[in-house]
Amino acid sequence: MFAGVLMLVNGVLGVFEGIAGIAKDDVYERIGDYVYKFNLSTWGWIHLVLGLVIAVTGWGILKGAGWAKATGVALAALGIVAQFLWLPYTPVWAVISIAIGVFVIWALCTDTAGRTGGV
Repeated sequence: MFAGVLMLVNGVLGVFEGIAGIAKDDVYERIGDYVYKFNLSTWGWIHLVLGLVIAVTGWGILKGAGWAKATGVALAALGIVAQFLWLPYTPVWAVISIAIGVFVIWALCTDTAGRTGGV
């Protein structure tokens, strides 16, 4: 349940982050030379789509869908990479989002409810 709630919240916040990047390019700080520099609208679309998929997976985890656990680990890892690449634009929020992703992976990988003897 912990991982599902965190994924749902992180996904919704990712959607908001994406909308802010798409709607108004001056919301985020302009940076100089950066290896992974995209147009802010492109980053906005990346965060919007990734946020939607993460939120849907979080909902699947809360509903107990069989596909959601492995997908959640993969998407949390992808979200961590995306936030690491996004780090120069919003450093504080990116670090918080990376920490949420780590907690999601930890919670999904240590879940004992599906194992024999789990409660």
